Amino acid sequence: MFSRLRSDIRCILERDPAARSAWEVLTLYPGLHAVVLHRAAHWCWTHGLRWVGRAISQASRWLTGIEIHPGAKVGERVFFDHAMGVVVGETAEIGDGCTIYQGVTLGGTSLYKGTKRHPTLGRDVVVSAGAKVLGGFTVGDGAKIGSNAVVIKPVPAGATAVGIPARIILPKGDAAHAGDAAMAAPRFSAYGITPDDDPLSQAMRGLIDHAANQEQQIALLWQALEALSERVRVPRGDCVPDEAARETGFEADRLTQLVGK
Repeated sequence: MFSRLRSDIRCILERDPAARSAWEVLTLYPGLHAVVLHRAAHWCWTHGLRWVGRAISQASRWLTGIEIHPGAKVGERVFFDHAMGVVVGETAEIGDGCTIYQGVTLGGTSLYKGTKRHPTLGRDVVVSAGAKVLGGFTVGDGAKIGSNAVVIKPVPAGATAVGIPARIILPKGDAAHAGDAAMAAPRFSAYGITPDDDPLSQAMRGLIDHAANQEQQIALLWQALEALSERVRVPRGDCVPDEAARETGFEADRLTQLVGK
């Protein structure tokens, strides 16, 4: 029990730069208190003491602002950072090393008892502030859920989910080995912030780059036409437009800056 508590304290010291000492974490961090109280509530729940488990869960909610159903499964080194207003449903499962921020809901969309109604988080998942993960699906190891995202479908390992409803961004490189890469070298990302985490911006940048490339190709074609007209001695105006007609208002660099790099 004490070794597990030490592991929980160590993971908070590693992920929260505001944590100054183990004593501060032990006495003043509601995320740690919620995890410790949940373990007692979960033990009662799994040993037939359902009312006692719910009572401990309710007391933990009053003390910490974090509501974890006693039936939920919470792994080791789970960090509820700030975490006011977090709700974790009965059949939810949170894997080892996960980080969950304030306002997160791990909720269910089914009313049938005895079924898997709430999500399963793999290892080292980051669920950012205000995100809602709704349904009995799995979020893969090392995945990231962006702030205020509404996730209603499975998220592959190592991927990022952003938006309403959430859009899935697969990691760069070989998607088939994304899970292995996430497991081999998991890197913590505070609030799930990663570069290029907006799929719409990625699509816009791709369109801008494509348009800029087309403009360059058209300019090369005009140069070839000019050279050809000089060779065959065709009057320049007959096959090549004047400079005013060839001017363009397309500003690729400015549009890229507006979309965001």
